[in-house]
Amino acid sequence: MWDNADMLNGCANALYVFAVAALIFAGGYALVHTPLLPLRTLTLQGELKHVTREQAERAARAGASGTFLSVDLDAVRSAFESLPWVRKVEVRRLWPDRLQVTIEEQVALARWGADAHSGRLVNTHGEVFEGELPAAVNLPQFAGPSGSAEEVARRYAAFRDALAPLALEPRQVLLSARYSWQLRLSNGLTLELGRDQLKEPVLQRLARFVAYYAQTLGKLQRKFEYADLRYPSGFALRVPEIMHSGREPKNVGNKRRSGEKA
Repeated sequence: MWDNADMLNGCANALYVFAVAALIFAGGYALVHTPLLPLRTLTLQGELKHVTREQAERAARAGASGTFLSVDLDAVRSAFESLPWVRKVEVRRLWPDRLQVTIEEQVALARWGADAHSGRLVNTHGEVFEGELPAAVNLPQFAGPSGSAEEVARRYAAFRDALAPLALEPRQVLLSARYSWQLRLSNGLTLELGRDQLKEPVLQRLARFVAYYAQTLGKLQRKFEYADLRYPSGFALRVPEIMHSGREPKNVGNKRRSGEKA
């Protein structure tokens, strides 16, 4: 081996490369951990309505350790994302000694679940999250099977647009386990929309109700509590005083039979 010049040259080159790599690693490690580049400042950006200063300071202490170059950005991000009402966090290094943390808070669209006081909310992206709001905050209520929150939020927007000509809003949007839709409006009226069908989607039923509202319910000076829209050419009404007397619900439209549903 010692007489083989090529092998000796190969070993020498390998040792040289190893030494250079070790020097680079040592230099990089020293640079990353040098006290000459301390992390001095952490700034927050974002429209913050729910994250408090105390919560932000705790998250900063938990995640931001090390120098400007050695601080773990993922750890900082995770610490802030664990705070209530935080949806998304971005963390950037700003030379020479600052971290910038940009927080996107949850924006509550509705309360989620059959229990309006469960502490579960739906954001404007249709995502369910945990968050406390005062009971006086007047949000609509959504409910549906597991994993349906995004679809319920999307339909809420469509239902609200459809009802806009009547100056009414859906205050409850309920999707049953059989994927049947029910709305409770701002005037207290409950609308039974039923399930989507290829021949007649629920939005078509709602549009028909809106079109006939002024000619029917809008003319009557009485309170209605329930309307069943699951008929091909009309809808059935439940009037409180009639129901209390034991009589049948009032039928509106050109419904063929009282039991016929779309």
